Amino acid sequence: MNAVKITENHDLNVAFEIRKSVFVEEQGVPLVDEFDQFDSLDGLAEHILAYYDGKPVGAGRIRWVDGLGKLERICILEPYRKFGLGKVIIKALEAIAVEKEITKVKLHGQTHAEGFYEKLGYQTSSDVFMEDGIPHILMTKELVAK
Repeated sequence: MNAVKITENHDLNVAFEIRKSVFVEEQGVPLVDEFDQFDSLDGLAEHILAYYDGKPVGAGRIRWVDGLGKLERICILEPYRKFGLGKVIIKALEAIAVEKEITKVKLHGQTHAEGFYEKLGYQTSSDVFMEDGIPHILMTKELVAK
C-alpha cells in the first residue's frame, strides 16, 4: 500500500474515476458537484492516488484555503476499505502540507468517519452540517514539521 502525488493527466483521470465511483455512483453526489476548478494539475490543488497491490483504488486532494491545507475528496473503492488505505491517504496529504510549510489542516468529514479522523489526531470543530445531502463535520489538526 502506498500513495503518490499525481503528476500526469492520465493518473488524474484515474483518480476522477475512483471519485465518480465512490461519491457519484455510491453516495449519490450530483456529478456537477463532484468536480470543480481545482481538478487539474495547475497547482491550485495537489492530488494523490492510493494503491493496493499495485492497483489504484483510492484518491484525495489538498488545496490551500486561508493559510490552511484543506483535505478533500478522500475516497477508497468499496472492496479495498478496511485495509488501512484511509490512513495512507491522510498521511500523504499531510506530508504535502508539511512540504509547503502549512502547519494546520482541516477537512469536512462525513459524520460516520469522525472516529477514524479522531484516531489520526483530528478534532471536531463544528456542529453537523449538510454537504450534497450527506452530514459532515469540520475537523482540524495541527501538523508538526519533520
